Amino acid sequence: MSTILENARHTFQVESEAVANLTDQLTPDFEAAVHDIIRCNGKLIVTGMGKSGHIGRKIAATLASTGTPSFFLHPGEAYHGDLGMISPNDIILAISNSGQTDEVLKLIPFFQDNGNTVIAMTGCPDSTLAKHSNYHLNIAVKEEACPLSLAPTSSTTAELAMGDALAIALMHERGFRSEDFARFHPGGSLGRRLLTKVGDVMRSENLPCVPPTMKLSDVIIEISNARLGVAAITEGRKILGLVTDGDVRRAMQKYQNRFFEINVDEVMTRTPKTISQDARITQAEEIMQRFKIHSLLVTDDKGELVGVVELYDLMMEGSGR
Repeated sequence: MSTILENARHTFQVESEAVANLTDQLTPDFEAAVHDIIRCNGKLIVTGMGKSGHIGRKIAATLASTGTPSFFLHPGEAYHGDLGMISPNDIILAISNSGQTDEVLKLIPFFQDNGNTVIAMTGCPDSTLAKHSNYHLNIAVKEEACPLSLAPTSSTTAELAMGDALAIALMHERGFRSEDFARFHPGGSLGRRLLTKVGDVMRSENLPCVPPTMKLSDVIIEISNARLGVAAITEGRKILGLVTDGDVRRAMQKYQNRFFEINVDEVMTRTPKTISQDARITQAEEIMQRFKIHSLLVTDDKGELVGVVELYDLMMEGSGR
């Protein structure tokens, strides 16, 4: 008698083989379907019954979030009035492992009369659904992971993988970027990171701005009070340089007894890294990582100082605080 872990391993093996076999089952229909979807002026409507319907909902959600307008339509609801949601410009992705699901087949006459392109995803190329579609995506599996060969397991995994392959192919064809993904996920951490601007997270009040003639001993107090770890050396709002608490510590070691006589302009960085308040926080993060720094001076469109952004603030924003 097999153990629990052996049953789990067998399931993984059977389902992974089912997905791997899809590679050899791809036909030119897949490529042609992708091209038609790219040219489509309507939506990609996914339909399926039972477990295939559950997979169809996920496929529609993945497509919609990756640049292909899509929604799921339950075949039963469609047959009782929801066909009005479908326009002639829409493409239908009909999922049925057997290709003989009655609720889906009942919709075929309407699709044909309405002028819709139909993509069938079935495990039977000779099925009624496959034969009455424009394109067929073969998701046939050798066996289900279910020991009774009754519960859809390998077949639904294959459906899901084929749907993912379709979505990824469409992403590449559209040149879909991470910024585009973020636009459709503004509430997620990725969306926040890619859409949030530096001006949204920068510190703009009580900035430690000091004149170039200020003594380092006084600069220490300004840095400490601001709790930013840096001070901007400015004339008005014009940036002359930057000094960090690390610069001050190194100056103490270097000058020792003369430390209290040194002006800040003798140790400041005269060409500090800056970033526009309209830049994305991902750009600020990239600069900080590239130059191994923890703070950036933020400027407006005139190049004048308007704030300071720290790596800690970016990390907290990325974590969704």
